[in-house]
Amino acid sequence: MRVLTVGNMYPPHHYGGYELVWKAAVDHMRSRGHDLRVLTTDTRTATAEPDPPAVHRELRWSLRDGEFGRLTRREKLALARHNHRVLDRHLDDLRPDVVSWWSMGGLTLTLLESVRRRGLPAVAFVHDDWLDYGPVVDPWMNIFHRRRALVAAIAERLARIPARVDFDGAAKYVFVSERTRRHALDFRPLSRTGVAHSGIHEDFLDPAPEQPWRWGLLYVGRLDPRKGVDTAVEALGLLPGEARLQLIGGWDKTEEGRLRSLARERGVEDRVSFGGQRGRADIVAAYGEADAVIFPVRWEEPWGLVPLESMARGRPVVATGRGGSAEYLRDGQNCLLFEAGDPAGLAAAVDRLARDADLRARLRAGGLDTAPRHTEAVLNEAVERELLEAAGG
Repeated sequence: MRVLTVGNMYPPHHYGGYELVWKAAVDHMRSRGHDLRVLTTDTRTATAEPDPPAVHRELRWSLRDGEFGRLTRREKLALARHNHRVLDRHLDDLRPDVVSWWSMGGLTLTLLESVRRRGLPAVAFVHDDWLDYGPVVDPWMNIFHRRRALVAAIAERLARIPARVDFDGAAKYVFVSERTRRHALDFRPLSRTGVAHSGIHEDFLDPAPEQPWRWGLLYVGRLDPRKGVDTAVEALGLLPGEARLQLIGGWDKTEEGRLRSLARERGVEDRVSFGGQRGRADIVAAYGEADAVIFPVRWEEPWGLVPLESMARGRPVVATGRGGSAEYLRDGQNCLLFEAGDPAGLAAAVDRLARDADLRARLRAGGLDTAPRHTEAVLNEAVERELLEAAGG
């Protein structure tokens, strides 16, 4: 089976779990003998790791330093035309049996419509709310946001590329969680949907030995205001002086600067370390060295791999339980929950862990029971199944 896969970032140049899940699915499909091609943006990060095979970094978007930049209408049209030309060339060259859409937020969403109009089957694996925010941050579709369909129809004739998308007809949508699926259906009618939970890499399924409490706290993920990392920094100021917080992740330099300033204001600058982007081996090791992992998200997290990775390594999780993560987080069984944006609540939960070895042992056991149910292998099989079905075989 020939598959063209499309998304906005692909490892090693990436910032989040969505992209890692995409790569794992591609690797799995290739191991099964399928011919896959990756089409993504020209975004580059600081990594020196080489690209995997058949990765084409030719699409463009307006993301710069974690924000979508302003473009003139002429620039918006030029960007959309470029992306459509690139897509058409790859469709003509590969002649795929099916197209799979991945992280599409910020990209030219009318690419979906081009594939639909060619009569090609497609499956979208939706791991965030790009069906909601995507048309707003897509520079091309944003021109026609909330305008009459007639305006888009005229623009199509003039620009010679689609200016609107029949989302329902363009693909089957497989969501990372029931929460994400419900959110999409609240505002967009979709007749073909499913749910396939994201999963962790097998490298995390190696419990680290139990250890005495040493006040080592860990956050893994993007430095993004929605992730609530500032709550963890503020909570650190409410904990004993020996408490330390390690932050692993990148994405937004502005947010990193804000967090550094907050740490200085709270008098904990020397107790917060910024580790930047790290590879899987480093993250696996960091979980093993931590006493607890903090997952302080404010937004409705579509799923959340970090708590599962931590559980698999045998480390207790303190989390808000927002969004899809509520589908597997159980307060007092495999985690401790606190209210989003509440530093005192987070500090109290961490203090409970520090004082209660039996609680830590109970959460460890509950986490080790939960994590193996949500692995990459389970999702990869689902991806292959969906693509084969869409391609008619």
